[in-house]
Amino acid sequence: MPLGRIVLYVRDVEATIDFYQRYFSFKPLRQEGDRIVELLAPDGGANLMIHQAGKAQKMGQVLVKLVFDVENVDAFRAKCAGDGLEFGPLHQADGYVFANAKDPSGNPIAISSRAFRR
Repeated sequence: MPLGRIVLYVRDVEATIDFYQRYFSFKPLRQEGDRIVELLAPDGGANLMIHQAGKAQKMGQVLVKLVFDVENVDAFRAKCAGDGLEFGPLHQADGYVFANAKDPSGNPIAISSRAFRR
């Protein structure tokens, strides 16, 4: 059974929608009367469900990190930097490369070539 959706609790719903739409090509789906905005994955992967966080919820937990498969991490990282998203340094792992950043609510994200390693 495939993973279909991931709920992100955020402080700024619109900034988060813009972030994932701009940098990762998610498409927002807004349903009248629904408190959640579902971001549809561009490639059939898991959708992100953006939910307004409650006042007591802590932002930017490190228990979950969203990892986006990118074949050329360095090129994608440079493109994002030109659009205002700064990833940290490139890290060499076991046959792949990755870099880390955070979304507007402090949730950790990464871009990784792991899915493309030989």
